[in-house]
Amino acid sequence: MAVIAETSISLRYFGDDLVPDALTSALGKPPTKSTTKGEVITNQTTGSVRVAKSGSWLYGVERREAGDLDAQIEELFGALTADLSVWRPLAEKYKPDLFVGLFMKESNEGIEVSAHCMEILAARGVSLSLDIYGPLEKRDE
Repeated sequence: MAVIAETSISLRYFGDDLVPDALTSALGKPPTKSTTKGEVITNQTTGSVRVAKSGSWLYGVERREAGDLDAQIEELFGALTADLSVWRPLAEKYKPDLFVGLFMKESNEGIEVSAHCMEILAARGVSLSLDIYGPLEKRDE
């Protein structure tokens, strides 16, 4: 089995009463992307406009090719506070997740997450969300 071709991760918090600056202060690092409820957001590519239905705070690290979830998890959480007493109240209030995109080039690729990295997530009350993108099939035309 080949290693997954590419991985992308971001820590995500959502909530109607979420104030991005408060999470930044608690976690010790500004988000890579954030919104407040009711904020008008313009898509940079399409120019379409929408209103944020809730607040959000997202922090991501660079994609990896070939995929390396353990290194990304350690990098991401290593940049944020190590004080576990900060994480639990945030987890109870906002139900955070680590959003992971897994991008395949072949039909049978895989990756592991070490027990150490699973422990990092569990100790902070962060669930793991996986989106798996399969390879595009080549068509004979």
